[in-house]
Amino acid sequence: MKVFSEELVREAARESNVADLAHATIGETLLVAQYLERKTGIPFIRMDQGSPGLPANRYGIEAEKRALDSGIGSQYPAAAGMRELKEAASRFVKAFIDIDITPRSCVPTVGSVAGSFGSFIACCQRQKGKDKVLFIDPGFPIQKSQLRVLGLEWKEFDIYDFRGEALRAKLEEMVADGDIAAIIYSNPNNPAWISLEEEELEIIGEIATKHDIIVLEDLAYFAMDNRRDLSHPYEPPYVRTVARYTDNYILMLSSSKIFSYAGQRMALVCISDRLYERQFPDLAARYHDTGVFGPTFIASILYMITSGATATTQLGYAEMLNLSCEGKINFVEDTKEYAIRAQKMKKIFCDNGFRITYPRDVKEEIGDGFFFSLSYPGMTGGELAVELIHYGVSSINLDTTGSHQMGVRACTSRMREELYPVLEERMKMFKEDHDTAR
Repeated sequence: MKVFSEELVREAARESNVADLAHATIGETLLVAQYLERKTGIPFIRMDQGSPGLPANRYGIEAEKRALDSGIGSQYPAAAGMRELKEAASRFVKAFIDIDITPRSCVPTVGSVAGSFGSFIACCQRQKGKDKVLFIDPGFPIQKSQLRVLGLEWKEFDIYDFRGEALRAKLEEMVADGDIAAIIYSNPNNPAWISLEEEELEIIGEIATKHDIIVLEDLAYFAMDNRRDLSHPYEPPYVRTVARYTDNYILMLSSSKIFSYAGQRMALVCISDRLYERQFPDLAARYHDTGVFGPTFIASILYMITSGATATTQLGYAEMLNLSCEGKINFVEDTKEYAIRAQKMKKIFCDNGFRITYPRDVKEEIGDGFFFSLSYPGMTGGELAVELIHYGVSSINLDTTGSHQMGVRACTSRMREELYPVLEERMKMFKEDHDTAR
C-alpha cells in the first residue's frame, strides 16, 4: 500500500512547478518531498540532496570566532587566498595524498562549485580549438549546468562498461578530435560511490599528458573510501590521485563533507605547480596579462566570480587542515557514520528486491559511504524515482547524472536511527505491491 496516493503526488509536482518528476533535478525532488511532508505531516526518507548529516567541526567554528574577534572582518581577503590557508593546504595534500604542491598553487574558492566554474573557464580558454570538457560519468549534474551557463560544450560516457584497461581505448576515442580541454570526474564518485583504481588513474594521467588535457579531480568525498584506512597523516596508504601520473591536474578539495562545513562554502583548488607556471598566449591575448595559468586563473577569472573567499572561513578551514595533519582531528573516523548508514540502508533495500546498480570497482566490491545506487527489476530509473516518492522515499534518477544504467542515486546523509524501521516497513510494502503486480 502506497504512503502517498497518485493524486497527491501529482498535486505536489504541479504545485512545486515540476514538469517531469521522472527526470527531476535534486532541487525539484526536494521541493516535492517538502510539499508532501508539509501537506500530510508524514516524514520522508530523504535520499535526494547530498547535504552533510553530521555537526560542523567545532575546531573550525572556534577558529572563525577568534578570527572575527581579531577584527579581520573589516578587510578584503586577498584574491589568491590567505597565507595561513595556503600553507595548511600544501601541508594537508602532502600528509594525506603524498603529493608536493607549493602554497602558492593552493587557491581558496567559495565551495568546489566556484572552483570548477573558474577551472572550466581557464581550461577552455587557454588554447584555441580545445574548448570542450569530457565527463567520466556518472557525475555531479551541476557541473554540466555550469557549462550551459558558459556556453561551452562537453562530451560524456558512462564508465560502467569501461573499467580497468578498457578505459584507455574509450578515452582515446573520446579525445581523438583534439578538442578536449579538460577531463572531470569525482573520486569517490557522486552518485555511484565507485572509486577509480590506480591503473585507471595512471591511464587518465598518461592520456592527459599525451593530449595536453587538464584533469579536474573532484575530491569532495576525500578519504571517505572506507575500504582502506586513510586516516594517518604522512603514512601510507595515501588517497589515490591522478597527480601521481601527470602534471596536468587541478585537485578540488571541499570542506563540506569531510568537516561537515557545507554552510560556510569553502574549498580549495590545488593546481599542479608546473601547470600553475605554464604560459598560454591565448590567455594573455584575452586578458591582457602574462597568460601564466595560475595568476590568470586567480586574478582575471576567479576574482570575477567570487571577489575572494571569506577571510574568517579561510582561517577556520586552515585550522581544521592543520589539526588533521597533526593527528588531532580524525576526519576519516568522523565521517565513517555515513558508511554505517549505507550498510544498513543497502541491506533493507536488497532484502526487498532491489540491487546495487554500480556494485563493483575493478577488483573489489564498492565501499560504503555517502552515496550508493539502486535499481529494481523491470523499472527504468525514472519510473523507480517516481514510484519511490509514493512510498515516502526521495531520490534522483541516475540518468540526470550521465549514467546509462537504470536506477536511482541514494544519499545516506539525512538518515536517522529512528527512520530505519520506517524505511524497512515501506520497502516491505513496496516489494509486496510490486510482487503482486508481476
